[in-house]
Amino acid sequence: MRCTSLLVAVCLAACGAACAPPQPDVVEAEPGAPLPDLSTDELARFSAGKAAFEREFTPEEGLGPLFNQTRCSSCHDLPTSGGHGAEFVTRATRFDPSSGCDLLHDEGGDLLQRVPTPAAREAGIMAERIPKSANAVTEVRPPPIYGLGLMEAVPIADIEALADPDDRDGDGISGRFGTSVDGGPGRFGVKARHATIASFVEDAARGEMGLTTPRYPTEAALQDRSMPPEVDPAPDPEVDEAFLASLVDYIRFLAPPAARPPRDDRDHASIEAGRSIFSRIGCDGCHTPIWKTGIDTSPALREKHFRAYSDFLLHDLGPDLADICAPGAGPAEWRTTPLVGLRLRSIFLHDGMAQNLSAAIEMHGGEAARARDRFRSLPEHARQNLIHFLQSL
Repeated sequence: MRCTSLLVAVCLAACGAACAPPQPDVVEAEPGAPLPDLSTDELARFSAGKAAFEREFTPEEGLGPLFNQTRCSSCHDLPTSGGHGAEFVTRATRFDPSSGCDLLHDEGGDLLQRVPTPAAREAGIMAERIPKSANAVTEVRPPPIYGLGLMEAVPIADIEALADPDDRDGDGISGRFGTSVDGGPGRFGVKARHATIASFVEDAARGEMGLTTPRYPTEAALQDRSMPPEVDPAPDPEVDEAFLASLVDYIRFLAPPAARPPRDDRDHASIEAGRSIFSRIGCDGCHTPIWKTGIDTSPALREKHFRAYSDFLLHDLGPDLADICAPGAGPAEWRTTPLVGLRLRSIFLHDGMAQNLSAAIEMHGGEAARARDRFRSLPEHARQNLIHFLQSL
């Protein structure tokens, strides 16, 4: 008497669980919730930061004169504050193999701002256009920011241990650090342009809302004209260090969302089979499942295991996914997108261009081509188990 396919899957899952080393307890919570074990002071800072994150700015408070959103949460609100966003932002760059990446600062920068304030509109300032010298344009849907504090707390040496820019081990994977705005190794953003949450926050405040900061106290240049003084009534800098620090606190203390628990034995068997396939075909060559933080001033962030499914490194994903560049990142290079919380998303890939998970996998090329081809060679039931696992994350 032979086992049914379900019994085989259950047996394999049970064997894998028995033979595999025990998994550490990981830090996680409901979507949008703070990290467990925050102190009373940290919880108060988290709440204050959330209020700052959801604060709506007006032109009188510094919004604009060109902007994309009036509050941080407008880009990160699905399914909760801190999640992903539905509205895209447009970026345009110019790449030359000999001179590298040009962010087109002389033509308004790589981030296009679509909305003028009423005073700016009256002065004839309109939405930014794609710069004439750009040779790449893309639309990016804002990713979720759950768990970024834990990701920031991973020691740089631990990430560096996975980098293999010259592919010395011959596995076809050549991850390397991105270059941050300060010139150091970056780990945040689709092109790994930011080393810290603070850098990410300040860049978003300036680019998405047009807010000047103590570090950058002057308005960004307009594309094709000087700034009329009457369109910017707020004194500079328009936000202070305390406001930026509050945003950092909120993002730093946001917990990664928990995986969906299995509904029944059949569901559990499918998820575990998919987890095994994820590793077997090489997805974890870039999407490293679990990390451990280092020493941190906050016990809630100190030496904690957490799920990320990213190595935080840049990888060449092939010519079909090549478009914009960044300092230190070519057109085809993208930071490995964290997959934690994947079950909460409705669009996929680093820029949200894939409408389903199978399409996202199929779009992988370059260093991910081997894993993609192994996915293609799987029988249908195995592909479905893999997708089912990803939908549980």
